[in-house]
Amino acid sequence: DPYGRFSVDSQFGIIRTRKQLDHETQSVVVLTVQSQLGNAPVYSSTQVNVSVIDVNDNPPVFLTTSDKVTISHTQPPGTAVYIAHAEDKDSGLNGAIRYSIASKHSNAFSIDPSLGVVNLTRTVFADKQQEYTLHIAAEDCGSPPLTSLLMLGSLAVKIVILDTNDNSPSFTSSPHSCVMEDVEVGFLVHHIIAKDPDEGRNGQVTYHILSGNENKAFILDKVTGLLTTAQLLDRETQERYSLTVMALDDGSPALSAMQVLTVIVLDVNDETPVFLKQLYETTVRENQDPGEFVIKVEAVDRDAGLNSLLRYEILPGTGYEKFKMNSESGVLVTTASLDRETQEAFSLKGNSVKYLPSRSSTVQLYLRVLDENDHNPLFAKTRYQISVREDLEEGSTILDLFASDEDDGLNGEVTYSLIDDTFGAFAINSVMGSIITTKALDRETKSQYTFRAVASDCSTHLPRSTTVSVVVHIGDVNDNDPIFFQNPVRAFVTADTPVNETVAAVRAEDVDLGSNGAVVFSLMTAETVFQIDAQTGDIILQEPLASKVFSTQLLVTASDQGISPRTATAMVIIFTEEQKEEISFSHSLYEASVPENSAAGRH
Repeated sequence: DPYGRFSVDSQFGIIRTRKQLDHETQSVVVLTVQSQLGNAPVYSSTQVNVSVIDVNDNPPVFLTTSDKVTISHTQPPGTAVYIAHAEDKDSGLNGAIRYSIASKHSNAFSIDPSLGVVNLTRTVFADKQQEYTLHIAAEDCGSPPLTSLLMLGSLAVKIVILDTNDNSPSFTSSPHSCVMEDVEVGFLVHHIIAKDPDEGRNGQVTYHILSGNENKAFILDKVTGLLTTAQLLDRETQERYSLTVMALDDGSPALSAMQVLTVIVLDVNDETPVFLKQLYETTVRENQDPGEFVIKVEAVDRDAGLNSLLRYEILPGTGYEKFKMNSESGVLVTTASLDRETQEAFSLKGNSVKYLPSRSSTVQLYLRVLDENDHNPLFAKTRYQISVREDLEEGSTILDLFASDEDDGLNGEVTYSLIDDTFGAFAINSVMGSIITTKALDRETKSQYTFRAVASDCSTHLPRSTTVSVVVHIGDVNDNDPIFFQNPVRAFVTADTPVNETVAAVRAEDVDLGSNGAVVFSLMTAETVFQIDAQTGDIILQEPLASKVFSTQLLVTASDQGISPRTATAMVIIFTEEQKEEISFSHSLYEASVPENSAAGRH
């Protein structure tokens, strides 16, 4: 930026204009911007291409305000007698010029509005007038248009009628040419040659480009016929130019010839491949054989021929060895069977590389591995065993099963069920895996349950399952009273029964376990004549009987040894032989009400 037209914000990198820009002075500015971290001696730089967009701020200008030509009076109608040329520094439509004859002194001439060629509209052979003055105006195609009248005014062309110039120029150079797209401005593209056998000025030829010079890419030296580049070429933007070239002699009238010169811009390897997508995403199934199609990537290059040939490859990275890319087609396939449970996604980088000189571009590939139902649910244990009290309430949770499945989605979603008969005692929550009681437990009825639980996945196609054994031990609770084998107990003794002799025995049992079922006996009232063995229930005579006629009633209690002991009572009747005949019931009929579901041994 030698003229200081731009400034750059040192902190944010914003480039601003400092001076008025002029497209006609410089249409492209190439700035080199340097970045530096702190005071470090290391920096980096980049180029910023600034294109100055044209506005219609220049009117067409004739290089001269007057000119003079001579023509032969024998020229037929349609003969080009003069080429008006104005220049407009603007570009595009703003610089495209249309010509008109501002004032006509005769109807003998017309002008091509696009080319500026003044033609005869009729013969001037019979005219007595020997010269004509035409005022030609130029106007551009901008919006609004600007006219040459704003500057130096119109072009005054004096046309002098002379003798015959009877030979037109004839092109001898080839109508075809080619040029490499990377040539510098001013490079010689073609030498246009036209011959005119006339003598003197009638045989002097000048060259002019009438049309086809898009963006003013070329300059034609009107004297030498040398066609050179006026701007840098780009084949990818335009690869063919069809220039309409006129060779005009200097005779009076001037004779001309036309030729369409085709200029082919040849390709140079100056483009970088571009992928059709910035990111390629797809899915691939697990457990497939190597060679499974995954995705196809595609890049394009605007160069032509061999310069546009590309090869594809995968850049090294995590998991890239499981894939292979066809270097010509860009098709990606697997080289090994994939396992989603080991790696569920791959992030790869694909590369498109040109041949000499090497140019490349990189694209991201994201591959997600689709799950297949290839894993059974697994329980946390191979066997579950638990002990519970028999007095658990119905609906109590006794065990939480857990099974996991490495698969994904429904393939990894686990439900639970029981497949063996639990005698109506247990059920399982199908979602949570919790085993609950469905009725009151009774160890004395069944002390152990063994059944199987099943964990199944929710796959819609061939679900998988695992079975585990569950053993539930029912722990004892002191919920049963002791039960006497006989109640009441009658015993007959003789009056001379010796002391310490067993005269009667009571027996009882408790179906509970351990201390809950261990029974001890005792007499409910203080007694000196008899005593009872707490362990065996034997009733022993402690003193001699006082009379031959003797009877007594003893109340015996049987108690278990649980934390909260439970008891039962029995009556023992002891009498002598002599008393036996006197025994009678106190009532002739006994009546009682008994609640249903009363426990065994209830008095």
